[in-house]
Amino acid sequence: MRKKLKTPRPGRRVQFKEGYPEFVAIGRILEPWGNKGEVKVEILTDFPERFISLEKVYIGQTARPLKVEKSRVLEDYAVLKLEGYDSRTAASALKGQLLQIPLEELMPLAEGEYYEFEIIGLEVWTEDGLYLGRVKEVIYTGANDVYVADGPKGEVLIPALEDVVLKIDLDEGKMLVRLPEGLL
Repeated sequence: MRKKLKTPRPGRRVQFKEGYPEFVAIGRILEPWGNKGEVKVEILTDFPERFISLEKVYIGQTARPLKVEKSRVLEDYAVLKLEGYDSRTAASALKGQLLQIPLEELMPLAEGEYYEFEIIGLEVWTEDGLYLGRVKEVIYTGANDVYVADGPKGEVLIPALEDVVLKIDLDEGKMLVRLPEGLL
C-alpha cells in the first residue's frame, strides 16, 4: 500500500497561463539501482517528500506516462520502481531521462514564493516607471536568487530581496523593483 500525504501543503496553487510548461521536472534518472528494475533519481524539487506518494510520472521529452510501483527517499536521492522495467538492463535504458509531473500537481507555495517558470518572462519596472525589460533567467547564488532582466538598458541583475523586489503581479505579468544605487 502506498503511503499518502494527508494534504499537499497549504498555500498558493499555480494557475496555468500561456507560456507555462505543461510538465515540470522533479527528478533525473541517474542509474539503475539493484537488479530488479529500480532506478536512482536525482531530486530536482524542493519537495522531496512528493516522491513518497508519487503514483505516475511522465518521462522524457515526449512525457510518456509511467506508473510508479514503489518509491522511497534515501538521503539526497530517490529510488523508484517504474512499471514495465523489471531488470537492471531495462532500467539502464532510462538513464538521463527527466521525471516530470503535470503543472497541476505542483506543490502549493507560500505567499511570496514562486516557481522559476512564473518569474521568467515577467516585465520588470522600477517604482519610478522605468522599464528594465523581461526576466530571462534566474541565477541561484546560494545567498539569494538573482533575476536577470534583458531590455533597453541591456542586462540588469536584480537581487531577489524584499527591499529590492517590491511586488510581483502574476496576473499582470509584472515585477516592480527598487534598485539599489549603482545597480543600473
